[in-house]
Amino acid sequence: MRIGILTGGGDCPGLNAVIRAVAKSLILDADAEVIGFEEGFLGMIEKKYRELTYRDVSGILTTGGTILGTHNRANPFSYYGADGADVSDQVAENYRELGLDGVVVIGGDGTMTIAHRLGEKGIRTVGVPKTIDNDLMHTDRTFGFDTAVSIATDALDRLQTTGQSHSRVMILETMGRYAGWIALHSGIAGGADVILLPEIPFDVEEVARVCRQRSRKQRFTIIVIGEGAKPIGGDLVVRERVEDADDPVRLGGVGHYLAAELQDRIESEVRTTVLGHIQRGGSPTAFDRILATNFGIFAADLVRKGRFGRMVALKDGTMSSIELEKVADQTRFVEVDSLMVRAALAVGTSLGDQGLTVEIEESEVNLTL
Repeated sequence: MRIGILTGGGDCPGLNAVIRAVAKSLILDADAEVIGFEEGFLGMIEKKYRELTYRDVSGILTTGGTILGTHNRANPFSYYGADGADVSDQVAENYRELGLDGVVVIGGDGTMTIAHRLGEKGIRTVGVPKTIDNDLMHTDRTFGFDTAVSIATDALDRLQTTGQSHSRVMILETMGRYAGWIALHSGIAGGADVILLPEIPFDVEEVARVCRQRSRKQRFTIIVIGEGAKPIGGDLVVRERVEDADDPVRLGGVGHYLAAELQDRIESEVRTTVLGHIQRGGSPTAFDRILATNFGIFAADLVRKGRFGRMVALKDGTMSSIELEKVADQTRFVEVDSLMVRAALAVGTSLGDQGLTVEIEESEVNLTL
């Protein structure tokens, strides 16, 4: 058996833990030869790869990033290196020339979409869900998310002390693109007074009202805002556009937009911190190390059993798998009536919309994080 591994899309804590688990499991249990494609799908396009021995993948569990490198623009179906041409047939030919029995593809929604389409070209793939955004369908968790939430929560703890000291409104802008999972979880964990999500357009005046109310009592306000959040009737704040990328819109700056809007409405000073790529880097948390390892072992088992065209998933605390076609081109958003949203409302956190109410049924005992 000869199996390839690649990491696609953005970097994420826990990638090396998955590489380690997949490679070691296949080497030990299937006597497989494992090769690693460098720089994501670019490695499959340009045949950039290297053998991964047991020793190569030892000692990398705690290391951030990916030993294979990654690339978020090397889409075989629209390759930037060939003026946007479809080079997927060449990728399929390279796959056959290398004598591969399958490829374990580690990535987010864009990577899973490419993996599914490559399957239609005869390339057998197994997907492992990776993204700090936690926005892949049919899995309750993606590895990297817990680390990002932990980093954002630590930032909130630090912002609170300076907010208290100076009686300021402190805004933290988190990543997450069009889904508010990082903002919601870190906001609850960090005791934020206002949490603004892409799924719930916010009223600037309502946010200002909360700030004025708190300035008379606690003297400071902590606001968490996801980069994809937008005001009611307003547009997304776009940092830049990259024409030949899978997602040409790069969000960022909504925290500064909110600060400017609030400063004209309240007396307190307003400061914004954009956490940015700090959320993506560094060593993964213990939870992400364990989750990534289990994902990798489960992916290797799918390979051994010949169950290709599937993505590993965690559902209701159980490891399972789902067809890639059900994950491709899909985004998992925060549900407005979820228990996490209602938990935030129940403790007095504002979500930027005064009309939102909380109602928790006694029968709701299953907390899906």
